[in-house]
Amino acid sequence: MAAATQAVGKEALRQPLKMGSRTFAESKYEIYAQMREEAPVCRVKMAGLEIYAVSRYQDCIDIVTDPRLARNRTTATGKSRFPIPLPRSVMAVALSMIVEDDPEHRRLRNMVNRSFRPSAIERVSGQVREFSAGLLDSIEPRGKVDLLSDYCKPIPSAVIAQIVGVSESEMPSFQNTVRILSEGLSGWSVLRSIFWDLRKISRFMREVINRKKSDPGDDILTYLLDEEEEGARLSDDELLAMLFLLIMAGFETTTHMIANGVLALLQHPDQLARLRAEPALIDSAVEEMLRFCGPVHGSKQAYATEDIVLHGVRIPKGAPVIPLWGAANHDPDAFEQPERFDIGRNPNHHLAFGHGSHFCLGAQLARMEVRIAVQTLLERNPRLRLAVDPADLRLQRMPFWHRYEAIPIELG
Repeated sequence: MAAATQAVGKEALRQPLKMGSRTFAESKYEIYAQMREEAPVCRVKMAGLEIYAVSRYQDCIDIVTDPRLARNRTTATGKSRFPIPLPRSVMAVALSMIVEDDPEHRRLRNMVNRSFRPSAIERVSGQVREFSAGLLDSIEPRGKVDLLSDYCKPIPSAVIAQIVGVSESEMPSFQNTVRILSEGLSGWSVLRSIFWDLRKISRFMREVINRKKSDPGDDILTYLLDEEEEGARLSDDELLAMLFLLIMAGFETTTHMIANGVLALLQHPDQLARLRAEPALIDSAVEEMLRFCGPVHGSKQAYATEDIVLHGVRIPKGAPVIPLWGAANHDPDAFEQPERFDIGRNPNHHLAFGHGSHFCLGAQLARMEVRIAVQTLLERNPRLRLAVDPADLRLQRMPFWHRYEAIPIELG
C-alpha cells in the first residue's frame, strides 16, 4: 500500500476529511489506521454533507446497536427524511427499510426475510454455476479481458434478474436500470440520474410489479406480493423501494466482492497457490476476501437523537453518524496481523455485511455468488494473472466504497 499523503489526527475534526478525494481513494487503509489511532471519531465530508465517522471495530458495533441513534432522519431531527430535496419519484425509490427503525424496519424485514431462505439460495446456485461457465466460454478465447466488466458484472446482474423474475422482454430495460444504478449515482452524473433516469427506472419497476400481480412466478417479487405481516401486505411504494434495494445491493456490492477477491488472490500468489492446493478452503477464503478488501466501507448513516460523547468528541443531536466497516475490518485490536491476507484466518468476525438489526439480508446469497464465481474462474484458468502492473490499477473515488475502475487480466 502507498504511504498516506493526508495527515489525519484530532485537528482533522476542524477540517473534515474529503472522502471523495483521489488521496483518500488510493490511501484509505493508511488513513483508516491514523483515524483509529488519533481520531476514532472523525468528521468526514461527502457530497457537501458532514458526517461523523467511527473507525474502531468495537465502536462500529456499539453505534449500530445504540438506541440513541436512528436511521429515520425525521425521528431524530424532526426534519425531512433526506438532507436534500428529492423528486417524489426518487423518494418512493429511496424510502426502503434501510432508512427505517423498529418496529417499521422489523415489519418490512420480516416480510422479505422469508424470501432468502437457504433452500431458495441453493436453488439459484446451480444457475450461477451454469452462467459463470457459459460466460467463460464466451470470453476465454479473447485471452485478455476486464475482470470487472466481462466477468464480475454479468453474474450478479443475471442472478438478480432471475430471483426478481424479470421476463425476457423486460431484460433490455432491466440491464439499463442496472447500468444507471452502477454508473450514474456518483460524480456530476448523479444529477441527471436523480432528476431524470430514476424517474424512468421507477416507471419500469412499477410495470414489473404490475405484471407480477397478474403473472406470478417462482421468484422473490411474487413472494413479496403474497407475503403478509400482522395481516398487512406491502404497498406498491414499499414494493418499489424493496425492488430498488434488491437490485442495488444484489448487483453493485456482489460485483465488487468478486472483483476485489480475485484481485487479492492475484496479488498474494502464496494464498492463491494455497487455495488451488486446498480447494476446501474456499469458504474461508471468501470470508477473508470480505474482511481484507470488501467493497462496502460504510453503512447508511444514522442520526443522533440526543447529544452523544464518544472518545471526547461531542456528536450533536441530529448529526449523521456512520460506521467505517472497512476501517474496523483492519483494526489490530480485533484481528491479528490485519494487513496480512490469510485465507485460513480463524476466527474471522469481519463486519463486511454490517452488524445488528440492519445486517445485510442478502449475505448468504452474496457469499454463494462469490464462492462459485471465484471457484469457476480458478478451475478454468490455471495460469490466470494480472495483465497490468498493480500500480496501474485505479480505484474509484466513491466515499464508503472500495472498488476499481477496471482490472485487466490474462485468462489461460
